[in-house]
Amino acid sequence: MTDTQSLEGLRVLVVEDEMMVSMLIEDMLSDLGCTVVGPASRLDEAIALARDADLDCAVLDVNLGGQPIFPLADLLRERGAPFAFATGYGDTGLRDVDRGSPVLQKPFREGDLARVLGELRAQAG
Repeated sequence: MTDTQSLEGLRVLVVEDEMMVSMLIEDMLSDLGCTVVGPASRLDEAIALARDADLDCAVLDVNLGGQPIFPLADLLRERGAPFAFATGYGDTGLRDVDRGSPVLQKPFREGDLARVLGELRAQAG
């Protein structure tokens, strides 16, 4: 179990195209003391936020209305911002370069999110 105090103030970019899922993630992040960046439901707005916003890490839906999230994953990797994928398909739909990245299997619980955020915070330093 992750110490939720260690997540206090963590700035998390949320990229999710399903409004209800996005709202649920936002609520979980708020409960954990994190700051939500976004959310973004389209790739272009997510890329703009990743370039301009102050963020510590990100939770990325792998598929945004049929559009893969991978350009954003590449940008975050270049910037050194850790991220986790959120998907109902496990790591099946990930590219080879993304294998080994944290994956939140949808549907996930707040404890799962907290555990992954703890891993991302450790990666961010």
